[in-house]
Amino acid sequence: MDFVTRSLSPQESRVVLALAEQGRREIARPEIVQLLGVSPKAADHVINSLRRKGWLERASWGKYLLIPPDQGPEALGESNLLALASRIIEPYYIGYGTAATHYGLTTQHRNVIWLVTPVHLRDRRVGDAEVRIVNPVPHKFFGFGPVDVLGYKVIISDREKTVLDCIDRPELAGGAGEAAYILATASRRFDWAKAVEYLERIGSAPLVRRFGWLADHAGVNIPAGERERLLRLAGHSRKAFLGPKGEVKGAIGYDETWRLFVNVTREELHGSAGLGRRRTVKKEM
Repeated sequence: MDFVTRSLSPQESRVVLALAEQGRREIARPEIVQLLGVSPKAADHVINSLRRKGWLERASWGKYLLIPPDQGPEALGESNLLALASRIIEPYYIGYGTAATHYGLTTQHRNVIWLVTPVHLRDRRVGDAEVRIVNPVPHKFFGFGPVDVLGYKVIISDREKTVLDCIDRPELAGGAGEAAYILATASRRFDWAKAVEYLERIGSAPLVRRFGWLADHAGVNIPAGERERLLRLAGHSRKAFLGPKGEVKGAIGYDETWRLFVNVTREELHGSAGLGRRRTVKKEM
């Protein structure tokens, strides 16, 4: 039955074979028109047939991704949704909770893909996922690179930038408790020098304080040199907040070391308390 559903007509074969011979995974509608030497309407018929048989999936208007033969028609899982979302606009990167999920830093599974781009677009849907657009300030649009996702190049924030982004905007990562969990989990394989360099580049003392406090909360062993740099970056300005600025019953309260008012409860952060330390001990054993 699988062979029947993915059998190809001569014109359909030309499209698939052309992509395979060129080592490509994506194609645009005008290319198919030119390749087949037919009218746009006839090309649309071929495209629709290839989509129906599970060989092509629409990434954005007029752009399509090849679903490799070895993956079969059921290849549209979460990873392929990232590949589809990545074709919406350039420049971009996949970030926040979506990147954290890709790196295995969170156990939460969401049907939202956070796409970060300086281009102003409307949110949209890709398959079963909702793609939400995040427009960052220019000096925060860095810390990303290409990652191979089932043969497709997808631009994703690196591990360190993912953690900082999630702490900077925890509502895009599942909340303050989840951002703390993401940091604690990432600390097992974390480039502290890079993270501090990123914080210097961002230039936000409140973000430094949240990051430093959450690292201490998670029991993470920050290298002495980087810890000293973090405390210096934290500055001496007025106190910052972790959590909302309104009253939160049972909030942890003010921390003198990081000059941070932790306006979340211990219950909300319970899952990450000491998690970095426990992971480190387990690894050494």
